[in-house]
Amino acid sequence: MRIGIVAGEASGDILGAGLMRALRVQVPDARFEGIGGPLMLAEGFDSRFPMERLSVMGLVEVLGRLPELLGIRRRLRRHWLANPPDLFIGIDAPDFNLSLERQLRLAGIPTAHYVSPSVWAWREKRVIKIAKAVDLMLCLLPFEPPFYANAGVEARFVGHPLADALPLEPDPASALNALGLAPGVTRVALLPGSRGGEVERLAPLFIEAARLCHTVRPELEFLLPAANASRRQQLQPLVDAAGLPIRLVDGHSRDCMLASDAVLLASGTAALEGMLLKRPMVVAYKLAPLSYRIISRMVKVPYVSLPNLLADEMLIPELIQNDATPERLSQALLEQLQPARQAELQGRFEALHRQLRCDASAQSAAQVLALVKRRQEEA
Repeated sequence: MRIGIVAGEASGDILGAGLMRALRVQVPDARFEGIGGPLMLAEGFDSRFPMERLSVMGLVEVLGRLPELLGIRRRLRRHWLANPPDLFIGIDAPDFNLSLERQLRLAGIPTAHYVSPSVWAWREKRVIKIAKAVDLMLCLLPFEPPFYANAGVEARFVGHPLADALPLEPDPASALNALGLAPGVTRVALLPGSRGGEVERLAPLFIEAARLCHTVRPELEFLLPAANASRRQQLQPLVDAAGLPIRLVDGHSRDCMLASDAVLLASGTAALEGMLLKRPMVVAYKLAPLSYRIISRMVKVPYVSLPNLLADEMLIPELIQNDATPERLSQALLEQLQPARQAELQGRFEALHRQLRCDASAQSAAQVLALVKRRQEEA
């Protein structure tokens, strides 16, 4: 069996490598080609283009690289139309993959898309394009398939690979050891994001909230992971000027969360990771005012963080845009540090973890192989 795959960034590379391993359990001689990263390459993937050429973020950056991106997609399309694979799987990267999937599907090639775009949250009309492009949508979240059912798209919940990777019972001692920290100290992790713009907007806000928390509870210490050297250079002056017990850590964001008693973080995947680590948390986010006015009108869901979306209630505090003030953030953090609150969230988070822990790679492999089998029987 020959399978085409396109993964556009590091998270897709992780998913792709796991899926390849699971597929080979059922189809040992399966061959894989397309675009993948180092983890997929280590599994024997034949990458026709470097994955980093697709890993571009931001409107201006995409526009600058658009001719190259369109050229890569055109060459892949020509290759697979001339040499049809048994199956094509687009992993995330919907702006790149959905058009390619539609063209291949029109040629009779079965197509699957792994990781649903957030059509349930905003730009919901994208589901029309998805319905024309994919035979099967593989969803990481349990509330996604019903949305696709209403649009006539076959969708299956397969679980979340991060829930498979992280143990149900977290081990804070291992994180303390990895960071060289002593136990018995109450700590708060500050995660203002990994992108320069996020850090510029949120880091001063988070540090000021930490100052207010420290005024009330002087025993508190703070951990601030820097995603890379550029973020460290951006954060170091803020830490130096704060005069607070803040430890700036290179990387190790997961260890920083696990070693802490509560987390203040930017909305995004980090909130899901914090939930799976069973850490009480406060979610915050700020956008440029114009961007917020535009996006807030497009969002169709009552919550922005995945823990709250999964629970379908305000399980953890979300303080967005004008609500994200140092005073409100510090008050919410101090509440999350209360022992009763921590005990309550522990049980709720474990239940959500179990819901997402489905062996996503094996489930996805079974679903796409069933798709290929149906197509062969129909032929």
